[in-house]
Amino acid sequence: MLNKFNLIATTYRYREFDAIDEMLDLLDDIGDSDAFFEVTNISGLITGNTLLDPFQVIEKFKGIVRSEDWRFRYVLRVIPIESVTDSNPSDITKAATELSKRKISSSDSFKLLVEKRHNSFLRSSDLIHTIAKEIDNPVDLDVPTWIVLIEILGNVTGITVLHHDQIFNSTFEKRDISTNS
Repeated sequence: MLNKFNLIATTYRYREFDAIDEMLDLLDDIGDSDAFFEVTNISGLITGNTLLDPFQVIEKFKGIVRSEDWRFRYVLRVIPIESVTDSNPSDITKAATELSKRKISSSDSFKLLVEKRHNSFLRSSDLIHTIAKEIDNPVDLDVPTWIVLIEILGNVTGITVLHHDQIFNSTFEKRDISTNS
């Protein structure tokens, strides 16, 4: 698995290579012909690296799905990643805390979300408790200003601090198009 990635994408089981082809085509169309993706050992999950800002990729994908929704056949979700670290509690806590303090202003609320795959050694509740103690902002589990997302993928962890609408979900985007038409 890539130890440096800035995008995580999900797809259907056994469609990982189709999703990689789709992601590479889409990224090429928006200006990155040098992107690289890899199948992980987690079914339905690929990781990749783009030279583009991963948050701008999400916005461009939303634009593409509005005009050409058929282009998203295999890619289900795309998550921008800002930091990658080893999957040990101290490294995750340090990276999540530093990123949070850099992005979240003092009056903003936040929510910690841990997605754990292929790792039975880390406990989500322990991580949440430890990291939450390090961030002085108010917690809002219903409508937070920011989400501190921790994606544990075996022995590697991707971390990002984002707003709820900064994760691309092709199914939701397509549904929004049909409801607003």
